[in-house]
Amino acid sequence: MSEDRVLLEAEFTPKVQAYWMLGGVITCIITVVGIVVLPVWLLIGGIVTTKYRQSMKCVLTQRSLKFSKGVLVRVEKTIPLEKITDLGMVQGPIMRAFGLHAMTVETAGQSSGPGALVTLTGVVDPMTFRDAVLKQRDLLADAASAETPAAPPPAGDAALLTDIRDTLRRIEQRLAEPGR
Repeated sequence: MSEDRVLLEAEFTPKVQAYWMLGGVITCIITVVGIVVLPVWLLIGGIVTTKYRQSMKCVLTQRSLKFSKGVLVRVEKTIPLEKITDLGMVQGPIMRAFGLHAMTVETAGQSSGPGALVTLTGVVDPMTFRDAVLKQRDLLADAASAETPAAPPPAGDAALLTDIRDTLRRIEQRLAEPGR
């Protein structure tokens, strides 16, 4: 097997931190308990969101999409390109105000039910990254189909087909006989 060479690495914009901070502030304001926590979030939220953004990594290789994130709990996923069915783009009104997109990675045989296997929020130039992933997936699929020759029919198939043909001819002859 050939080496799985890195083709492209996603960059994550610092604007995503402001988006996460705003989400934390809104959550604190909506919840009664959160109002008490709001000053703490305003003090440490910047540090937490910076560390979290710095921990995010998404790399496109020749055969897979490798994703990792997390400060306290580290999550790493390797998604084979041939399993990727869709790379969707989501942009709500607040994300639009920040100039952000969330890219969702969906795969064939996803066991987690509906929704995305991975969501990447804040990728710099997400359309270009998505197009690069899909292009590499298609190149990999084309190469795989070119390498796989058509399988020859099993040896007994010709004899079986001949028997079926002969049986059909006998049935047609009997149906064509007078008095039937």
